[in-house]
Amino acid sequence: MSTCKPACLPLIHKTNFQAGRLQVAASALELVIRNARVATASDTFVADIGIAGGRIVQLGMNLAAGSREIDAAGRVVTPGGVDAHCHFDQPMAPPLRMADDFDSGTRAAACGGTTTVIPFAAQEKGQSLRAAVDDYHGRAEGKAHVDYAFHLIVSDPTPKVLEEELPALIAEGYTSFKIYMTYEDLKLDDGQILDVLSVAREYGAMAMVHAENADCIEWLTKRLEAAGRTAPRFHAHARPLLVEREATHRAITLAELVDVPVLIVHVSGREAVEQIRWARSRGLKVYAETCPQYLFLTAADLGLDDNYQGAKCVCSPPPRDKANQQVIWDGLNDGLFTLFSSDHAPFRYDAPEGKKPAGEEVSFRHIPNGIPGVETRMPLLYSEGVLAGRMTLNRFVELTATNPAKAYGLHPRKGTIAIGSDADLVIWGEREFVLRNADLHHAVDYTPYEGQTLRAWPAITLIGGTVVWDGEFHPRRGRGRFLRCGKPSLAPHGARG
Repeated sequence: MSTCKPACLPLIHKTNFQAGRLQVAASALELVIRNARVATASDTFVADIGIAGGRIVQLGMNLAAGSREIDAAGRVVTPGGVDAHCHFDQPMAPPLRMADDFDSGTRAAACGGTTTVIPFAAQEKGQSLRAAVDDYHGRAEGKAHVDYAFHLIVSDPTPKVLEEELPALIAEGYTSFKIYMTYEDLKLDDGQILDVLSVAREYGAMAMVHAENADCIEWLTKRLEAAGRTAPRFHAHARPLLVEREATHRAITLAELVDVPVLIVHVSGREAVEQIRWARSRGLKVYAETCPQYLFLTAADLGLDDNYQGAKCVCSPPPRDKANQQVIWDGLNDGLFTLFSSDHAPFRYDAPEGKKPAGEEVSFRHIPNGIPGVETRMPLLYSEGVLAGRMTLNRFVELTATNPAKAYGLHPRKGTIAIGSDADLVIWGEREFVLRNADLHHAVDYTPYEGQTLRAWPAITLIGGTVVWDGEFHPRRGRGRFLRCGKPSLAPHGARG
C-alpha cells in the first residue's frame, strides 16, 4: 500500500518516545499546537491548543511550552471527523465479503481525517440482537486505529427484541438503530417499523431509515430483466427518484404517528428533499443525511452502455443527475441536511467476493451495493465545498463532525474543539493534486473518485493527542476504543417546532 502525500508538509518537532509512550513531566502540557486557525461549528479563531491526557485542556494565546509542539503556522485545524454511517466487516452471505475490516477501514479513516466511526452491528433474521452485537465486538476488538461506536440494524423485531434486548442495549450505550424499507433480508413492514419507532420514543434512541420502496423496486427489476436489461446502468432505472420519495414520505408519516424524531439516511435527490422540507414545514423532527456520491457521481457513472465497469458505482439509492447534485449542494448549505457521511460499503471490483460474485459479471440485481469513501469523505467536501466557495468552514465542521456527534450521543467528547473534548484533530494541508486509488489506504481496488482534482488533504491527524497520520500512517492496532453513546442531543424526543 503506497503512502499518500498530496498536501502533507512536515509540521512536527520530534521528541523521544519510549515503549510507544511519551515521557513527560506530570505537570507539563504533553502537546501544544501553536498558531492554529481553529474552526468549530460556530466560530473560527486563532489560538494555541494545549493537550494532556488525551484531552484538550487549554485554548489561548502564548500557552506554556509543551513536551512536544506542532507549529500549525496559521493552518486550519478542525475537529477530527465523525463518520456516522460506514460498514466494516459486516456479515455477508457467501461468497460476498466486504474488503475492509476494522484494521484497514479505520486506517483509511484516520488518513482521511476521520477519528471516530460508527459502523453497524447487523442482526440477521432469526438471530438475537444481542448475538449480533457480541459478534461485531469480536470483529472490532484489538483492530481499530480510531475510536468507534456501533449502530444496531434491526431486521427481526421479535417480542423479545422489542421488549428486552433493544431497551437493554440502548441503556448500555447503543442508542441508535437503522431500519430498512428495502432489501429482502433486512426490510421491515410498516407495522414492524412502528413497533421499532415506538421503542425509540420510549427509550430516547435515534432511528435511522433507509427509505426506498421495496415492492416498486422489485416490480421494475423483474420487467427490466424480462427485457434483457441487466447491465449495471439499469440499477438506476430500477430505483428512480419516486421510489425514494414515496418511502421517505411513508417513513415521515410513521414517525409522525409515533411522535418520534427520525433520520433519513443517504438522501440522493430532489424528490426526497421535497418530502423532508414539507415535514419540516409542519414542525416535525426529521433529520437528513447525504453522502459524497450524490455530489460527485451521476447515473452516467453506472455506464452509458453495457460495460460492467459501472458496477463500481452501484449503490442504493443510486447517483442521480447533475441537476440533483445542485439540489444536494443547496441542502447542505441551507440546513436541510444534518449530516454528511460516507456510507462506506467496500467491495473489491475484480474479486469473486466483491462486485463480480463467484468471479462472474452478474445482473445488476446481484451486484453487491456499495462504494468506498471513508478516506475521501472529508477531503472531497473540504476541497469542493469550503475551498470552492460553496460552503463556510464552520458548516463543514458542523456536517462532518459536530452534528454526527450530537445525533448519536457523543458530543461534546467528540465533534468539537473545546476544553475537555478528546484531542482528536485535523491540521489541514492545502495544495492541488489528483486523487489516485494507489495513494489511498483502504483495501479496495478502486475509488469512484479516481482522477478527481482535490485542493486539500489532512497534513496531520491526531487521535487523543497522538499523531496517527502526517504523510505517513503510524499504525497501532487496537488504539481505537469502543464508545458507549449517550442519548442524541439534536432535539428532545416528542418535541415539535
